[in-house]
Amino acid sequence: MRIILAPMEGLVDAPIRETLTKVGGIDRCVTEFIRVTHGTLPPRIFYKYAPELHNRSLTRVGTPVAVQLLGSDPEQLGVHGLKAAELGATQVDINFGCPAKTVNKHKGGCVLMREPELMHEIVAAVRKAVPVGVPVTAKMRLGYDDRSMGVACAQALEAAGAEEIVIHARSKVDGYKPPAYWEEIARAREAVKARVIANGEIWTVADYWRCREVSGCEDVMIGRGLIARPDLARKIKASQQGVEVEDMTWTEAVALVREYAGVLQGWLEDKYVTGRIKQWMNFLRQGFPEAEAIWQDARKIREVAPMLACLEQDMPLSGSAVQAA
Repeated sequence: MRIILAPMEGLVDAPIRETLTKVGGIDRCVTEFIRVTHGTLPPRIFYKYAPELHNRSLTRVGTPVAVQLLGSDPEQLGVHGLKAAELGATQVDINFGCPAKTVNKHKGGCVLMREPELMHEIVAAVRKAVPVGVPVTAKMRLGYDDRSMGVACAQALEAAGAEEIVIHARSKVDGYKPPAYWEEIARAREAVKARVIANGEIWTVADYWRCREVSGCEDVMIGRGLIARPDLARKIKASQQGVEVEDMTWTEAVALVREYAGVLQGWLEDKYVTGRIKQWMNFLRQGFPEAEAIWQDARKIREVAPMLACLEQDMPLSGSAVQAA
């Protein structure tokens, strides 16, 4: 089975991919989407979103990274799929799952699930353009207005040549609200021969096993759950072997955030670095009570040094105080 780190726009960038893959358990990552409209994007845009292209599309610990494209013009997506492969992409992924209003308004992401024929055209164009040895994959939801399009869209993607299909177990209208409809992934999985990867509401090891049982998918893509608990993939892999590993401590999580901040400081102003840290901390609140305890103070900080000091302060919590190194 494989665990894939989900692309999360504005958060899962190259530095966080490097940080999380070092923890262990993640088998593949996917970049934030590269928006394709009119005109050919220069190589620097691909390198901005996927600097791993300079390293054979691998993170430093050797985890493969797929390049994700978003758009609605089959010809342009084919051109850019080929460009990605020429720059070193070892997998090209197409985004049909983004629920953002601005993206959908410009006919990108999940809104395309209203038009499975166009989804087919897009994937077919990319598959035709990209060298045979480079897999073309896709990510979708269960539908846009409701959850009725999962089977039809999965079949369209498979017929067009998609080798793998990630299905987020909600519609666009569902957003990210619980529950995840894993049983609907099962319906789509049973309707296609392509490998289907389940995505949505996997926060714990127990969630993984329930998702696997209900969806029938061994492979999963995890986004928010891995941001909240950076050791989740490692723990799931251990559970496959019948082994239980200790939870990551807050001290270890803070060390990851510090490493991440250090990389970001090399190319962003402090206010943007603290913004990224806050985004991550907002998810860490769900995995660590220590993050929740300092959140109200941390969210007001605008500079990196005070932010890291805030993370590393003593935090007496019911029964235990955490002293960061």
